[in-house]
Amino acid sequence: MSHLLRRPRRLRSCPAIRDLVREVSVRADDFILPLFASEKVASKTAVPSMPGVFQFTTDELVAEASAAAEQGLRAVLLFGIPREKDELASSAYDERGIVQRTVRALKKRLPDLLVITDVCLCEYMSHGHCGMVARDAGNFHVVNDASLELLAKTAVSHAAAGADVVAPSDMMDGRVRAIRDALDGAGFQNTILMSYAAKFSSAFYGPFRDAAESAPQFGDRRSYQMDPANADEALREVALDIDEGADIVLVKPGISYLDVLWRVKEKFAMPTAVYSVSGEYAMIKAAAQNGWLDERATVLEMMTAFKRAGADLIITYWAREILEWIKK
Repeated sequence: MSHLLRRPRRLRSCPAIRDLVREVSVRADDFILPLFASEKVASKTAVPSMPGVFQFTTDELVAEASAAAEQGLRAVLLFGIPREKDELASSAYDERGIVQRTVRALKKRLPDLLVITDVCLCEYMSHGHCGMVARDAGNFHVVNDASLELLAKTAVSHAAAGADVVAPSDMMDGRVRAIRDALDGAGFQNTILMSYAAKFSSAFYGPFRDAAESAPQFGDRRSYQMDPANADEALREVALDIDEGADIVLVKPGISYLDVLWRVKEKFAMPTAVYSVSGEYAMIKAAAQNGWLDERATVLEMMTAFKRAGADLIITYWAREILEWIKK
């Protein structure tokens, strides 16, 4: 056999050489931990469909973030669950709202932690949609332009509370420009904007809607989130968000959209994030609990796939576990 034919096997022959020639590596700096702050709980409350994930009070969330920071975590993504909801999402942009209070508490306790806030209206709307809704004869549609004003107000309120990054996830047309203009106009030119640029209408979001209490009360979100079949359209959406001022672009969900993630990174060479969503988490947790999968090996393989496909940043509910695993 030719010595050339044996080269691949030689480079896999022991852990040391495999580590030396590895093309991508999973590092602590890659990860962002999603956390849920709630006005409705008196103490941390488990999310049944997501083992190990909780709704926290502000104080408990700060303690959780502190423990994660001690492990080496650099960033969190904050979601809020208000006590009151209405059809104007008033709690979303209230300076005393749950996200705003929690951001201030996080920055006071952990000034070096990067605090990212999800900017959407679904958790705050009584109907659970991501924008204002008009209804007619039993039908409904999301009112795009009126929603932009509320989204911009929400983003500015987060920046005023101390958020380092605002992350609009609503998929309204033009929201990146509206938010960027509002931030700049309010003196927050240095606030980073991470856009959910290619967010698909996915079946993998169910457990998150339990955690965030954000399920729509009627209809669905297919008229504004992307059709899972459309990768070319995803590139057009990303291009629009970059043109409107996005600093970081995000693909969501993760494992079923590696092709989109790869194409986004290859085409735009922008800082690119991926969200490993609740359904991915719940499936692997369930399989691991039943002994069908090795959780550590499966999760690290999936994170490596995200990096290999081009992700610079990975939002994952496993962030704390991964930080422990990669130390060993």
